[in-house]
Amino acid sequence: MKALQRTPMTTAFAVMVLLGLGGCADMSRRDRNTAVGAGIGAVGGAVLTNGNAIGTIGGAAVGAVIGNQVDTGERRRR
Repeated sequence: MKALQRTPMTTAFAVMVLLGLGGCADMSRRDRNTAVGAGIGAVGGAVLTNGNAIGTIGGAAVGAVIGNQVDTGERRRR
């Protein structure tokens, strides 16, 4: 079995992922819903358009709007 080689690119990617996850710690619920919606929309757009950049960006935009508007089930205090 071939051992996984650690390249500088792999290390840089791992650091970027960890920093990105740390940046989400103080996000509000609405911000998290927007980010998740954008991610799901981007994947959906890429799948539907066979990886077309315009489709991916469009899917991310639509997903972000939907994620921002999702009702989380919490009642607002008045």
